[in-house]
Parts: sequence; C-alpha cells; structure tokens
Amino acid sequence: MSSYHQQILTELERIEREENVRILYACESGSRAWGFPSQDSDYDVRFLYVRPVDWYLSIFEKRDVIERPISGMLDINGWDLRKALNLFRKSNPPLLEWLQSPIVYMENHAIAEQIRRISPLTFSPKSCVYHYLHMAKGNYREYLQGDQVKIKKYFYVLRPILACEWIEKHQTMPPIEFDRLVDAVVPRGSELQAVIDGLLVRKKSGDEMDYEPRINPINEFLEARIEHYERVAAGMQTFGGGQDQQLDDLFRSVLREVWGEVV
Repeated sequence: MSSYHQQILTELERIEREENVRILYACESGSRAWGFPSQDSDYDVRFLYVRPVDWYLSIFEKRDVIERPISGMLDINGWDLRKALNLFRKSNPPLLEWLQSPIVYMENHAIAEQIRRISPLTFSPKSCVYHYLHMAKGNYREYLQGDQVKIKKYFYVLRPILACEWIEKHQTMPPIEFDRLVDAVVPRGSELQAVIDGLLVRKKSGDEMDYEPRINPINEFLEARIEHYERVAAGMQTFGGGQDQQLDDLFRSVLREVWGEVV
C-alpha cells in the first residue's frame, strides 16, 4: 500500500469520526482513474456516506456534501447517500463514473454493487451525452483554439467526446479508463490513434506538455464530432425512470444495515 493510499484511508476515517457518518464507498475519480495522470496529479477522492437516521427526520434542509480543503495532493469530498440516489435517478455521469472507478479505497457495504446492478435501468443516453458534450465544448473553447494550444488539455476534450461515441454506439455508460475508450472507439491503425497514443506516452512519462502548436488531426476530429453531437443529442433516447420505490427501499435498507435501526 502506497503512502498516499494510507493517507487517504486515514483521512476518510477522520471524516467518519468528525462528521459522525459512515462512509459506504470511496474511490479515485480524476486523471488517475482515467489512466493518464501526471507525476504531480492530485488524488481526487470521492465518497458516498450515510448519516444517522435522526439526521434525515427533520423539517430543515441540511448540507448534503462533505468537503475538505485541498491539502498537498489530496482533494477529498463526498455526497450523502440520499443526494447520490436522487442524482442516480437522473443518470448522473460523475456518480456513474465513481461506481466503476478502477481505484477503490473503501467499499464497506453492498450499496455500491446494488446501485451498479440497477444502473442499466436508470441510464439515460441523452442526459449523459449532453453532460459529456458540455464538458468537451467548454474545454475545447477554453484551451484548444488558436495556433498554440495547451496540449495536455486534448485529453480533457477527447475523453468526453469518445464517451459520447461509446454511448451512441452501445447505449450504455462508457468505461472510465481512457485506454479502453480509445481501443473501442478510435479506428485501429488510423492517424488519429497514432497521434493519441503518442500524446498518452508523453503524458504518462511526466512530460510537461505546455503550449505547443495545435495538432490538426485531433482538432479536426473534435470539431466534427462536437458538431455531430450538437445535432443528434436532442433526438437521443431518454431511458430510465420507474425505480423510485426500489431506490427508497435501498436507502432504508442501508440505514438499517449501518445503524441497526428500524426505518
């Protein structure tokens, strides 16, 4: 176990004590989970937690996230389970990504696996494509226009656009790992694949990858696909829905399991 892994576990245990919560699931969510971290990349830890039953039995709205200031390379925050399940109903892509992260720090209860099992029933291709398209357009507009571009930002536009490609083809949540997306979506032996592979090697080796001349094959691909998904997203299917009682039951069962109280 790395020193950072142990530091993360220690911080999660501290959060449980200080906040009087039980952490159900904790994972890596950023570039380390996507498979293209830099040597100085933060550890982006995200978690789901549950509070004692009485906390939910209130007429007042309460804060349903726990955030800690970024400290060193640790960026840690989490969502209350009730908040998470409400977002799950809406096919929230960040939550769906957390649940399939290849780097899991804690999974103390069966809740994450139960949510994974029913996620195909709530998955909405339309809302997820809109999420990834918005992400791609924002990063493209901010970093990748002009003759000189911030080269490492290509990953932050390619990943969401390739996620859109996966969703359009498979109507399922795309894999979180960038390598898997490239292998599944980008034509093998193409110029685009060669250029992406070269960038990935540089990124993983710790290359600073600051401002450099734009890479035309990638820009042309991104511009074409952004235009494509701006046209087709509105007509995509909105699946999901109808699991409200199941999610209510799931929430209550977790409270019983964690706190031993009848709900």
